[in-house]
Amino acid sequence: MTTSASPEETADSVRVPKGLSPLPQFIFASRWLQLPLYLGLIVAQVVYVIVFLKDLWHLVLQSFSVSEQMIMLVVLGLIDVVMISNLLIMVIVGGYETFVSRMNLNRHPDQPEWLSHVNASVLKIKLAMAIIGISSIHLLRTFIEAGSLGTPKATYTEAGIMWQSIIHGLFILSAIGIAVVDRLGQPVYGGRRTEGHA
Repeated sequence: MTTSASPEETADSVRVPKGLSPLPQFIFASRWLQLPLYLGLIVAQVVYVIVFLKDLWHLVLQSFSVSEQMIMLVVLGLIDVVMISNLLIMVIVGGYETFVSRMNLNRHPDQPEWLSHVNASVLKIKLAMAIIGISSIHLLRTFIEAGSLGTPKATYTEAGIMWQSIIHGLFILSAIGIAVVDRLGQPVYGGRRTEGHA
């Protein structure tokens, strides 16, 4: 009479064998060299929180003495800080989970939805989309201030606005290229489509 293997025995059977030779073990352990980098990004996150609170405090204090356009520019600056902060979170959490060590958040109630299926390819696409969002905020601020072109108070020049628009378009094309390459690298999707049309 045969008995089914217990979950513990099954897990033990698929584990990586112990006793790696010194060189592979050293190379594999080198991934922890990235840990100070992610800790440094956490410090940068703290700095962005301080910058956000400082700008918000100035906005509250000057809300009755500045124009609506200036308030809009400050709010866009706050949104920009939030989006960069989101980018930092994706790099810190997603990068650590993908390249350093698993965080074992599968059953954690606060696990972000995007982290459940994160890998290097998904992380690249999400980072590209985040960069496009940040670039869009900068471009919107530029367009709001474009009305002062040709005056001494102008912050941007026509050439500066043109190049900023071109760079934003290149960001979009790059994100599309990354998504297309990622799609082409997953033939299982093509197989499913073929089966669906058969």
